[in-house]
Amino acid sequence: MFQLLLSCFLLCSSLIQLQQPAYAIRKSYVVYLGSHSHGPRPSSADMDSATNSHHNLLASVLGSQEKAREAMFYSYNKHINGFAALLEEEEAQKLKKNPKVVAVFLSQSHKLHTTRSWAFLGQERNNGRVRLDSAWVKGHFGQNVIIGSIDTGVWPESKSFQDNGYSPIPKKWRGGSKCELFSLSTSSKKTLCNRKIIGARTFFRGYETKHGPLRPSTRISARDTVGHGTHTLSTAGGNFVRDVSVLRNGNGTAKGGSPRARLAVYKVCWGHDNSEDCTDEDLLRAFDQAIDDGVNVLSVSIGRSVVPNVNDMLTNGISIGSFHAVSRGVLVVASAGNRGPELQTVSNVAPWIFTIASNSIDREFSNNITLSNGKLMKGTSLATNSTSRQLIPVLIAGNARLSNATFDDADHCKPGTLDPNKVTGSILVCRRGRSLRPVDKGQEAKRAGALKMIMQNDKELNTATADAQALDGSNVGYEPPKKNENGSDQEKNPFGVKNLTAFLNNAKTFVPVKPAPKVSAFSSRGPNVILPSILKPDVTAPGQNIIAAYSSGASPTNLDSDVSRYDYNVISRILGL
Repeated sequence: MFQLLLSCFLLCSSLIQLQQPAYAIRKSYVVYLGSHSHGPRPSSADMDSATNSHHNLLASVLGSQEKAREAMFYSYNKHINGFAALLEEEEAQKLKKNPKVVAVFLSQSHKLHTTRSWAFLGQERNNGRVRLDSAWVKGHFGQNVIIGSIDTGVWPESKSFQDNGYSPIPKKWRGGSKCELFSLSTSSKKTLCNRKIIGARTFFRGYETKHGPLRPSTRISARDTVGHGTHTLSTAGGNFVRDVSVLRNGNGTAKGGSPRARLAVYKVCWGHDNSEDCTDEDLLRAFDQAIDDGVNVLSVSIGRSVVPNVNDMLTNGISIGSFHAVSRGVLVVASAGNRGPELQTVSNVAPWIFTIASNSIDREFSNNITLSNGKLMKGTSLATNSTSRQLIPVLIAGNARLSNATFDDADHCKPGTLDPNKVTGSILVCRRGRSLRPVDKGQEAKRAGALKMIMQNDKELNTATADAQALDGSNVGYEPPKKNENGSDQEKNPFGVKNLTAFLNNAKTFVPVKPAPKVSAFSSRGPNVILPSILKPDVTAPGQNIIAAYSSGASPTNLDSDVSRYDYNVISRILGL
C-alpha cells in the first residue's frame, strides 16, 4: 500500500512540474535604433516623445506598456536613439526582426586601460618655462574647452581641480548645475563642483543589472575611489601644480594637456572583484548626456578586453556613443589598449574615434642593482626607502616553489606558490608575464618573507614601468641569452649565480634619456583587425610613467592592505594634448 501511495505521489509531482512554465533568464540588452528625428537641441517634449516610442516598441513584444516600463531601465532619448532593457533571448530576437531596429545586443563589459612629458613634447623649455611658439600658447592653454571624462569619476579635492582664477562657467555649457559629487562627510549635502569641475553625473543601472545593487554603504557619487579617472582627467585638463613628486621622484610642475580647460565628469565604472566594470548600457547613457551637456572633447580610457570584430561597430557602447558624439562635433579620444606587444590587439578601432597608443618619454625613474659578482644592473623603480647597503641573498622565485606548485607559476610569483622557508630574508626575482599584476606578485613575495622584489621582464613584454609596489624593488629589462664558445644559447639567468647577493640603491630621476620616444611594450598594436586599410592606432603619445593627480580614496597599489595615500601617482597610460 505504501509503495502504491508513493508511486502516485511521484507521478502527481511529475505532472505538476510538467504543467509549470519554464521561465527564461532575463538579461540586459541594448536596442539600438540609430538617430532621432528631432534636431540637435531636443526639447523636453522631444525627449518624452522618444521615450514613449521606446515603450511602445517594447510593449509590442512584451504585450503591455506596464511590462515595457518595468523591463526598460534606460531610454536614450537625446542624441542616441535606443534603450536598455531586461529581456529574454526570445524577446530580443523578436525585436531584432523589427525594421525600425538597427541592432540588438547583449550588454558586455569594458575595462579600464590602465609631468616631464610636456617638456618632452616641446611645450616647455628645460627650465620649465612655456615656449611662446608652443601649442599651449597658440591654443590659450585650452581655455574654456570643455573636456568630458567617461571613467571612474574624480577626486575633487586635488589641487589639479581647484578653480582659483577661473572666470564664470562658459554659456555654451548646457549641463546646468547637476553635480553628483558629494562631500566626504555623509551628513553634508554640499556638492563639490566649481568653475573647474563644472558638472558630475553617475550612471550605474547597467552595472546593477549584472552585479546587483551597489553596496548600501556606497553613497552614489561621482567621487573616484580607485584613482584611474582622477589620473586620466588631470592628465587631460589638470591645473598647473608646482612641487609635485612621487616619493621624491620627478619633482616639478604637474599639468594637463589643456590646463585651463573646464571638466565634466561621467562616472560609469564601478568596483567588482577588485576590478572596475563599465557596461555598454551605462556608457551609452553617459555619451548621450555628455553630448547634450555641450562637451567639446570626450576622454575614454577604457575598452573591451577582447579583440574587436566586425559586428562591434553596431554592438559596442563606445563605438555607437562616439559615432553620435562625433556627428555632433565632439572629438572622442580613446586609448588603444594595454594588450601589446602582440599585433592586431588595438581596441576602439572605429574610424570616427581618435585612437592613441602609448610611448615613453625622455625621463626615467631608475635605480641600480649592485651584484656581489661585480655586475651592475639598471632597473626602473620609485623606491626611495633604502638606508642600508647590506648585501642580501638573491633568489629566483621558481627555485623557491612549494611542492604542489609548478616552476613556472612560482617563477611568476602567483599567489600561494612560494615557500616561506626558502624565501624569507631574500631579494626575490619574479618573472613579469601578463597573467598577474606586478603588485600582486609583490604581495606573494611579501607573504613568503622576501625583503625586496626584482621584477624581470620577458622578451615579449619588455617595457620597464615605475609602479607603486607591495615591496620595494626594481623592474629590470629582458636580457637575451649569452652565447658560449660553441655558439649555442646559454639560458642562464643573470640572477641565477650560486650564492649571489645584492643591494638596491634608491631610485633617482634621470633626464634626458635616449632613445625616446619608444612605443611602450604594453601598448596595443595594429593593424586594425576590422578595417586594415584604416590606420589604428592613429598616433602615439606619452603614456609611460606619467605623474598626475590621484585619488586619496585609493592606495597607490590598490591593495586593501595598503594604507598609504598619494596626492599624485605614477601610472602608465595615454595622455592628451
